[in-house]
Amino acid sequence: MVLLEVKDIKKNFGKTEVLKGVSFSLDKGEVLAIIGSSGSGKTTLLRCLNFLEHADSGSFSVDGETVFDAAVEYSDHEIREKRLKFGLVFQSFNLFPQYSVMENLTLAPKLALKKKKLSAAEKKAAIAEIEQKAAELLARVGLAEKRDAYPCQLSGGQQQRVAIARALALKPEILCFDEPTSALDPELTGEVLRVIKGLKGEDRTMVVVTHEMEFAKNVADKVIFMADGVIEEIGTPEEIFEHPQSEKTKAFLNSSLEKMY
Repeated sequence: MVLLEVKDIKKNFGKTEVLKGVSFSLDKGEVLAIIGSSGSGKTTLLRCLNFLEHADSGSFSVDGETVFDAAVEYSDHEIREKRLKFGLVFQSFNLFPQYSVMENLTLAPKLALKKKKLSAAEKKAAIAEIEQKAAELLARVGLAEKRDAYPCQLSGGQQQRVAIARALALKPEILCFDEPTSALDPELTGEVLRVIKGLKGEDRTMVVVTHEMEFAKNVADKVIFMADGVIEEIGTPEEIFEHPQSEKTKAFLNSSLEKMY
């Protein structure tokens, strides 16, 4: 069943065309890896899906509901509501340094709770549920013992795992990652990739912009290779990595292999 449908997304920055018409679909429970050189449009596409950039044209839908149409003007409230369908894990963690790990996870859900008209008893129960869910998510990413720690007391890998738990706390339909290991030392990369791989086993739908070719090859159900603002090639990991059709794809993969060895 198609969960995410992206149609002809275009985005310019001034006179520079960054996205030149990107279209693809993603089924529920699938993992999509987006690969490509810097400047190919990967991160801009992810930012458009998460309403951090406004696409100049095109549309996308989630579970059959049109979430974005460039021809429509949305209020700030509407954008905030639509953004909840996606969870985004940034490459630089973006944790609040003044808050503990547990506070980082519960801040957004508690703020959302304030907008609801609840009795004192209902509010108390809802807060308890938010905190219980946060504790479960911390355990899920292997950081239950770090609930009272602050970001400065964590390694980069631990901070990124907290960021993943924080994104999950809002129960997004689609979880997005923007180069989740690029800010990490090589020895910390594995622990984050293991968490993401574990999420696949929970039937989560994910879009991962990554430079980790082995991860894309072994975990993704579908791979997109982007070049010059377009999808140059799309297919299964076997099709992209073992039998690429585009000369640009072949050149990129050869270059990636040279960097690895």
